[in-house]
Amino acid sequence: MTVAEPEPPVRRLILVGGVVQGVGFRPFVHTLATDLGLAGLVANGPTGARIEIEGPGRSVTRFCRRLLTDAPALAEISTVETAELPPTGGTGFTITSTTTGAGSTMVPPDTATCDACLAELADSEDRRHRHPFITCTGCGPRFTVTTSMPYDRSATTMAGFPLCGDCATEYTCPSDRRFHAQPVACWSCGPRLRLTGPRSREGRAALVEARRLLAAGAVVAVKGLGGYHLICDATAPRTVAELRRRKGRGSKPFAVMVADTETASLLGHVGPAERSVLSGRERPIVLIRRRSSSPLADQVCPRCPDVGVMLPYTPVHHLLLGLPGDTAGPVALVVTSGNVSGEPLVTEDGEALSRLRGLADAWLWHDRSISVACDDSVVRVRADGSVLPLRRSRGYVPTRIRLPVPVRPVLAVGGDLKNTLCLAEGESAWLSGHVGDMGSPSGTRALERADCHLRILTGVAPALVAADRHPGYRSAAWARRYGRPVQLVQHHHAHVVSAMAEHCVREPVLGVAFDGTGYGDDGAVWGGEILHAGLSGFRRLAHLAYVPLPGGDAAVRNPYRMALSHLRSAGIAWTGDLPCAVAAGDHELSLLEKQLQRGVRCVPTSSMGRLFDAVSSLAGLCHRVDHEAQAAVELEAAALAVGEVDSGYPFRLDRPADLLTAVVADLRGGAPPQVIAARFHVAVADAVRAACLTARRHTGISKVVLTGGVFANRLLDRLCDTTLNEAGFTVLRHSVVPPGDGGLSLGQALIAARIGND
Repeated sequence: MTVAEPEPPVRRLILVGGVVQGVGFRPFVHTLATDLGLAGLVANGPTGARIEIEGPGRSVTRFCRRLLTDAPALAEISTVETAELPPTGGTGFTITSTTTGAGSTMVPPDTATCDACLAELADSEDRRHRHPFITCTGCGPRFTVTTSMPYDRSATTMAGFPLCGDCATEYTCPSDRRFHAQPVACWSCGPRLRLTGPRSREGRAALVEARRLLAAGAVVAVKGLGGYHLICDATAPRTVAELRRRKGRGSKPFAVMVADTETASLLGHVGPAERSVLSGRERPIVLIRRRSSSPLADQVCPRCPDVGVMLPYTPVHHLLLGLPGDTAGPVALVVTSGNVSGEPLVTEDGEALSRLRGLADAWLWHDRSISVACDDSVVRVRADGSVLPLRRSRGYVPTRIRLPVPVRPVLAVGGDLKNTLCLAEGESAWLSGHVGDMGSPSGTRALERADCHLRILTGVAPALVAADRHPGYRSAAWARRYGRPVQLVQHHHAHVVSAMAEHCVREPVLGVAFDGTGYGDDGAVWGGEILHAGLSGFRRLAHLAYVPLPGGDAAVRNPYRMALSHLRSAGIAWTGDLPCAVAAGDHELSLLEKQLQRGVRCVPTSSMGRLFDAVSSLAGLCHRVDHEAQAAVELEAAALAVGEVDSGYPFRLDRPADLLTAVVADLRGGAPPQVIAARFHVAVADAVRAACLTARRHTGISKVVLTGGVFANRLLDRLCDTTLNEAGFTVLRHSVVPPGDGGLSLGQALIAARIGND
């Protein structure tokens, strides 16, 4: 009998890059190596994870294969480098101290509380029963608690909470779910929950009192993962109306939180795709069609067909909504950003007590600080099940976006509305969370904080800064003070390239860029553009015909002004049977006529967003707005109420007069606003198809990008996608970054800092 000689040992160095810190990767490596009988070590480092693995060659090969196939769910491995080392004859496998140095790696996004932690939360025999900060390697805060890299407890806002003996045992036990889980804590050693208000409380009593206050109709400011929320009973009309008044919210819809998808289905239509997104680990706000039988107060989302719903994603949320056996509380909670409308999210405790005074009746907070603000994400689920992001923040950032070409280190500062930042280097880009509007000093401070945090996490040192060409943008002014060369990028070109980036497309495309406002190369306000665009430049092929924008922001706030401007440009008289003329009144009609005649404060615009506003007012739906896109949303809602129509209006981008003439004829013929709205949407989709067919004949390009804030409109998005596909085009739509200005910085970064050419 021949005895096989033992296979000689090998030792291999493996450097793993990507999201491999804060996801239980080192415990996974330890368990895998131990199961295979291998020796060595694993450590976090400045570029990811460093592994030295030793044992029989076949076992080491098996280890390397399973390293990729069996990695933790939250891990994202982007690079693996290997090198052979001389065997040392070591035994056992260890997790060693973190190494420091130059380089970059990433932490994962914050993720919703996992099922295992929820089971412990509800278990009266578990030592973490009702613990408001329960977490493990598979869930909880990461992005919003990280203060430096590499990722270790000392590099998070948990550094000031020394582990108790029981938690330390879990933290150091390879077989435990909390092995090297950096935010691990319990009642003995974790952050403390407090309620400040008429009756202050701590710990368990704070939750009990907060639930009592919510049931009694109070507004409670609650400290979450990335900032404070204002929370109240969503089924109580007076309470919701009072919150709306205090916050200065106008009629802009509130988001709501419910315990589960079954409850969500009582509020709106939840299909399988919506159910999956609602209950996924990202837990965004999902826009669903509202049911007429919904128990929500009308004041939650007035004049809006959708309601934004999310499920609880922190232990505190689960406890506020109630665990099995708790006294019944509100079936749904309004959960809205803790701020005065138009200002950034509040993250500091002292600031919350001062800035939210007068908005909240009590504060439920804790002593774990927030490293960076991170608002809730908002998405819509398309009919085909794909996700359309409208605000990309918590749950999604700082996930890496792979670029189609490598770029120099660059910081892109986005726009002035829905601002996000983007850092990019090589073939990787990282977006900040939603920063918000740049209309106040607090907005600039939020921008600076997001920039600092993202640079710490990525290790990117930008060599240049990209900004919008608009001469009045505060974000561009901030970029000029940054101390790096500044590259200005045209607004709609950036929109198109942001979609190209997320689809990893490098060849030129036809870009349909429809939005409300974007500074054009001729000084006009663009927004209804057909572009021949590549990574290095663009050519304007067609656009919506210019009309005056009377009064600038006044025209945006008052859609009837845009309706009257479009009618005048089309040669249609302002007669008293037109709703927009009635809304203006005789005095303003006279003033507006003089303003348009003289061209005073009447910059020309090709904005498709303003055309939607105009038709919304012309149809009698919305004449004045108090939040962005309100008129367009009401126009879309009216169109959806009708369903399919036989045909759209005649419409060419260079001849909107035909469209307006047909709308006025329908209006005078007694057509209901819903039919006008539906026929208008079809007309726009038909005009897009015609413009793209003409562009294809001139360029030979059949790949079309749909981008810009107007394509947050699900009906237009679907109609354009359908009609273009039928015409033989390949259609690229957004599914990673928003089509609006929340995705602008990604396109800016790629245009400004590309290394390759088209």
